[in-house]
Amino acid sequence: MDRKLLDILCCPLSRQPLALMGAAELAALNRAIGNGAVKRGDGGVLAQPITQGLVTLDHKTVYRIDDSIPVLLADEAIDTAQIADFPR
Repeated sequence: MDRKLLDILCCPLSRQPLALMGAAELAALNRAIGNGAVKRGDGGVLAQPITQGLVTLDHKTVYRIDDSIPVLLADEAIDTAQIADFPR
């Protein structure tokens, strides 16, 4: 993801800055997705693992990146509290 774009993006819910997810965060999220334990903001179950994502500064919310495009919609947000081993 372009660094200039990343510098101006923020969470639409909390207005916190966003950072690219690290390998440990991505692995924890995809394990939980594989177990069927991850719901989006709209209540729908996230069924497919993600390859990239953005996380808020407080590590409470994740947004996926599809084809290099951040999906910054509240309905698509992932609350990390539902992921037991998500790095904080």
